[in-house]
Amino acid sequence: MLEVKDLHVHLETPAGLVKAVDGVSFRLEAGQTIGIVGESGSGKSVLAHSLTMLNPEPPATYPKGEILFQGENILTMDKRRLRSMRGKEIAMIFQDPMSSLNPVFKIGKQLMEAIQTHQKLSKKEAQQKAIELLTDVGIPDPERRMQSYPHQFSGGMRQRVLIAIALAARPKLLIADEPTTALDVTIQAQIIELLKSIQQKYGTAIIMITHDLGVVANLADRILVMYAGKIVESASTADIFYKTAMPYTWSLLRSIPRLDAGASERLLHIEGQPPNLIDPPQGCNFHPRCPFARDACLQEDPPLGERGSGHLAACILSQTEFEKEKKGVLLS
Repeated sequence: MLEVKDLHVHLETPAGLVKAVDGVSFRLEAGQTIGIVGESGSGKSVLAHSLTMLNPEPPATYPKGEILFQGENILTMDKRRLRSMRGKEIAMIFQDPMSSLNPVFKIGKQLMEAIQTHQKLSKKEAQQKAIELLTDVGIPDPERRMQSYPHQFSGGMRQRVLIAIALAARPKLLIADEPTTALDVTIQAQIIELLKSIQQKYGTAIIMITHDLGVVANLADRILVMYAGKIVESASTADIFYKTAMPYTWSLLRSIPRLDAGASERLLHIEGQPPNLIDPPQGCNFHPRCPFARDACLQEDPPLGERGSGHLAACILSQTEFEKEKKGVLLS
């Protein structure tokens, strides 16, 4: 369904050129879910917005690469084709539902507008369709809530409304950009279960953007880990959690708070800060923060290499060397 080939996205800023996405490639099959994870500033959202050309131009430019959606290059589409594709074929759920919904219009009006933009339906038909969508996303008493304003909904309910709007035209691909940010863990779990049920009902492919590996653990078929604008590890969800092959991914996993941790046990974190993408470090971008960095890491920026069937990682350490280094840290 979707194939991204060596995509580069640059942002012109007063301080210099930011290589926000630096040579990213991946494939997404119909009905598949991919999770894209990484710290803030790793390029996740810029990549997500690039898939529907939502990055403002300027400052964003696309000097190299292709984004093929069902064989058609999104980067070369004209504005009319892009408008028809957005929402109808590829829909997006943004991370802040309060700023994504218009506060002065009722929920029903906003949902009906999304439906009528892509489908030739009468007002009555669009209203019935809107009620069906609100029912699908778990909004109770949908006929009455059609008359409510966004501020009359909780954060979790507003996120459900955004999902309903994204589903208005039955898109083939749903991009969720941090859809559980600022929601408590109970509501996060409900939103994840809702996305899973939607995928089962409609067969929609999903790209989930998040900084939290726990969010995609039970949703994604495959996880891409991004750091400094690049994919540094790509594998099935099981391999990411149980056969980690890249120090950055391992560090992310170690920084997740554990329910079985003792009261006096300190939370683990990744030392240092993400690199400045205007002036990134020489060699591997992660080496200033990596607990296993060697002299060669300062000189060589390793490409993605095979670590198993469909498992790619960007590290000069072999899997055997990496496992040995991990044991040394854990024992100490």
